[in-house]
Amino acid sequence: MIRIAVDAMGGDKAPEAIVSGAIEAARIAKGRFEVVLVGDEEKIEACLQQHRFVKGCPVSVAHASECIEMNESPAKALRKKPDSSIAVAMGMHSQGKVNAVVSAGNTGAVLGSALFTLKRIEGVLRPAVGSFLPHEDGVCFLIDAGSNVDCKPEQLVQFGIMGSIFFKHVMDIEMPRVGLLNIGEEPGKGNEQVQAAYPLFEKTSMNFVGNIEGRDILSGQADVIVCDGFVGNTLIKFGESLARMLPFRLRRTIGTNIAGLVGHFLIQPKFSKMLKIFDYQEYGGAPLLGVKGNCIIAHGRSTPRAIRTAIAEAWKMVNENVASHIAEQIHNLKGDE
Repeated sequence: MIRIAVDAMGGDKAPEAIVSGAIEAARIAKGRFEVVLVGDEEKIEACLQQHRFVKGCPVSVAHASECIEMNESPAKALRKKPDSSIAVAMGMHSQGKVNAVVSAGNTGAVLGSALFTLKRIEGVLRPAVGSFLPHEDGVCFLIDAGSNVDCKPEQLVQFGIMGSIFFKHVMDIEMPRVGLLNIGEEPGKGNEQVQAAYPLFEKTSMNFVGNIEGRDILSGQADVIVCDGFVGNTLIKFGESLARMLPFRLRRTIGTNIAGLVGHFLIQPKFSKMLKIFDYQEYGGAPLLGVKGNCIIAHGRSTPRAIRTAIAEAWKMVNENVASHIAEQIHNLKGDE
């Protein structure tokens, strides 16, 4: 059975929200996977006792005596806290005791621990974090979302390969369209980095659709959007702020008189349904691609629903052998050079 380690101590609402989400995931697992909650055993058991009908669920506990706080320096914390929930979970994955790790904890610590413990896939220049974004007809996948601020053209190409493989196997799209985020559609547009990357993309077997502009993202012009982490993270944060701003603007525009209140009451269900496409809880977490394993970095504010979705995403990565497919494609890319 597939076993997924969940950092029970990571996140703003840990351990209660993490444990609740893990139980929800385990209840709908239908024998596909087991959840291993990693962290302070006493605190985790106390949370488990608050839930009914836990007995019989595929949930177990692995003790970790330390916890890396959200505001700690990742490098220092990993050195000083070798028995942290993040380090223990990654260690279990490296040793083959679990098949994937999910954490809503300190992002830098999760990245550092994964790179140090799991190691990079041979040939991968830099692992990258991806994130889902909504568009008119569904979702697209942005990579890199913040782990690599300065990138070489060759790294952008690898991001495209890894993102394409992930999207293909997780979203069941045979030939995902891969676009290079730029300030214009023409090959000669953009900075030196992007201009140099364009012909490299054309030489690969990816379904490369060329440059796409920011306005093309929400219209669904590409399934996988490639950029460096500086641009990607800025775009993600802007999207989050947009989702928070829209309800406020709606209330302000409609007004507080009787007609406005009635209008708000009538439109609210449809508007809430529309806003769900911006809700990070719908998409689980951000996969770290390019390491020898399966790692999902969930949002620091993750609710039980977000954790449940992240665990399901991790299971699919394992079940579809995403890391193995990435290793194969990166090896083939080196052979073509």
